[in-house]
Amino acid sequence: MKENDEQEHHETWSVLPVELLELIISRLTLKDNIRTSSVCKRWLSVALSVRKVNKPPWLMYFPKLGRVFEFYDPSQRKTYSLELPELHGCRICYNKDGWLLLYKPRTQRVLFFNPFTREMIKLPRFEMTYQIVAFSTSPKSPDCILFTVKHVSPTVVAISTCHPGATEWTTVNYHNRLPFVSSIWNKLVFCNGLFYCLSLTGWLGVYDPVEHTWSIRIVPPPRCPDNFFVKNWWKGKFMAEHKGDIFVIYTCYSENPIIYKLDQVNKEWVEMKTLEGVTLFASFLSSHARTDLLGMMRNSVYFSKVRFYGKRCISYSLDQKRYYPRKQCHDWGEQDPFESIWVEPPDDLSTFSWEG
Repeated sequence: MKENDEQEHHETWSVLPVELLELIISRLTLKDNIRTSSVCKRWLSVALSVRKVNKPPWLMYFPKLGRVFEFYDPSQRKTYSLELPELHGCRICYNKDGWLLLYKPRTQRVLFFNPFTREMIKLPRFEMTYQIVAFSTSPKSPDCILFTVKHVSPTVVAISTCHPGATEWTTVNYHNRLPFVSSIWNKLVFCNGLFYCLSLTGWLGVYDPVEHTWSIRIVPPPRCPDNFFVKNWWKGKFMAEHKGDIFVIYTCYSENPIIYKLDQVNKEWVEMKTLEGVTLFASFLSSHARTDLLGMMRNSVYFSKVRFYGKRCISYSLDQKRYYPRKQCHDWGEQDPFESIWVEPPDDLSTFSWEG
């Protein structure tokens, strides 16, 4: 009787309608999808038909002269170029959801620009000197908010906000309960409806755009590598958000990077030995996270630096506990932090020229 029950159970799974199989398998992660495909030929066919593999972001390089920008695809190790005359005279400040946030110092014009659709959204003029700036979501969304914070004194910061369609920026001074020196070297992410700002020394400021409140979280700063503040190593600090989690990455010369995740409950930074399949793409202006990438790209950190004549992007594998390429000088202190940024890849490559 027991054997018959088991046989009926297996037969039930084997004769599931294709539509139902597709519905079930389409909701699996890439890792589980691959495991499912090994069950039988029928499941393999269904798993392949609904398998979703994410594309990694591209690294966009800013030319010192001219209007031709280079884009590096780390998955294919290819470099593309695209002429973008719209960016002439602009400073790129941030990137999210396929949109660049630009600033023209000469005219104090702030605007959104999609480099692949060429769509542009202008914002009210605003003087941005050395403060950092970010936005919450695509400017096409009614929930889009721009946020920037500027140091006034050790106990006072000026926070300015704006949104697409506004006629002016709103600036309010806030007092800090703890010293918080805001500068261009800070890191900024939007997570769970809040803007998180990590200061140069590792203190965490939080701004609520709905309640219009600013506070300093009593979270001890993450431990820095030895000599982190020597020779400008603070240029090698990065911050990213992924599905409600906040990550901070510290790099220092040839030492392995230290990666922390913010534990909101216990109010502490926890050092991560694995990213559990997440891939981080770190650049000075903005960093990003991806899941469901193929091969060795999973559980790694990709940095905004390319070696071997543009053929290899520097990365660190948490599985292998090593950099790729291994024998490289990771001189973050010597790197221009404003020379590149990670951006969403385009769907159409027809407008690009490929550099072999």
